[in-house]
Amino acid sequence: MIQLRPVKTIGAAFVCNFALQTPVVYGQDEHQLNIFRDAPYTSARHLSVPVDDIWWTATGDQMAWMHKNVHQIFPTVNVYRRGRVSILQTAGQNVDVLQVETEEGPVELDEFISSEASAILGMIVLHRGKIVFESYPRMQPYEKPIYWSVTKIMPALLVRLFEERGLINTARAIDSYIPELSSSAFSGIKVRNILDMSSGLDCQDDYSNRKSCYYQYSMAIGDGYRDEASPDNPYDFLRTLEAQRVSDQGTSFSYSGVNTFILSWLIESIAQKPFHDVFTDEVWSKIGAESDASFLAYRYGIPLTHGGFLSNMRDMARFGLLFTPSYEIVSNEKIVSDETLNLLLHQPNPNLVNIDGSHNSYQWDRIDDDGFMFKGGWGGQGLVVNPILDVVAVYTGYYKDDFSQAEVLDPLIATLRRSFAE
Repeated sequence: MIQLRPVKTIGAAFVCNFALQTPVVYGQDEHQLNIFRDAPYTSARHLSVPVDDIWWTATGDQMAWMHKNVHQIFPTVNVYRRGRVSILQTAGQNVDVLQVETEEGPVELDEFISSEASAILGMIVLHRGKIVFESYPRMQPYEKPIYWSVTKIMPALLVRLFEERGLINTARAIDSYIPELSSSAFSGIKVRNILDMSSGLDCQDDYSNRKSCYYQYSMAIGDGYRDEASPDNPYDFLRTLEAQRVSDQGTSFSYSGVNTFILSWLIESIAQKPFHDVFTDEVWSKIGAESDASFLAYRYGIPLTHGGFLSNMRDMARFGLLFTPSYEIVSNEKIVSDETLNLLLHQPNPNLVNIDGSHNSYQWDRIDDDGFMFKGGWGGQGLVVNPILDVVAVYTGYYKDDFSQAEVLDPLIATLRRSFAE
């Protein structure tokens, strides 16, 4: 096995060390500890889910297992498929082997993600709608991992679909659609600025301070560690949210899952049905998915739209194809219009353009001048789409105990550019 020099990534605020061989059980008493010593593999993993802090901060093998088995640990709400399965063909032998550049020189992509330096569970790459790479070094193809913040582009897409139908005007304030927010710090914030993570409010993702705006929201939806004083649900919490305004809206980027939840609330208000049902009707039922999908839903069946989507990887790639010229392979209708792609690629908020020319828009993390669009998820997930090159890549992974996993995004995009740019 090759020994690639990995690039260390930044870890989470809380780290729970775990080794399955060691009888360490988070938050369990001595009786449960004795059960753990003799428990079957799956029971041992369940008993090792942290209960005295944020559950998803466990790393290493435990994290890898949890990322593939969220549906066993917590409640979910379903997203349903319909109709015939759309067939994803393989490109055949005429495709050059994908390689990534490392400090040791070029290495085949499969060898790279399967190496000991990597923490990739699985990856799939499509070009012109056909599979040119597919590998599952640490999972099975049928498993349905969580994609964490990759989920955020799903509410944003539905907002855009409703925008095109004239149901939403993104230049209007959010409380004109959700009157319950008229007494909230979000009152007066334009929908477009919520889409672009530029609310101007001090409510960015923060898991280090349990009194922070974001942590209180995470408690309300069930994603953060809860105690008796935690807000009961995110709707009531956000109705009276108090948050400091640190900049004028639309002038600076500030990443927050609260923005995403409000977008999904907006969709529910317009459609008058739960968000996951709208996503079923508008998207998932139309892509020829192999399987139903789901959203993590800790409390009251409220989907975790800022980071809780679960599906197999081929279906996630089908979703990505909607943003490419090869959408017809999976859908009879053009769900993502040319106008939407032009908006994403070429009409950013000028205040949110980075020095390198890239920008964020409609919940996408990074959109480059050459068409590469990226949305990442905490713990090693990613969706890469390039409508110009007709490329889709999906991957999922986890963090090692020492956070030494090889960084995959930049090498992957570099090899996609090199392999498919015409």
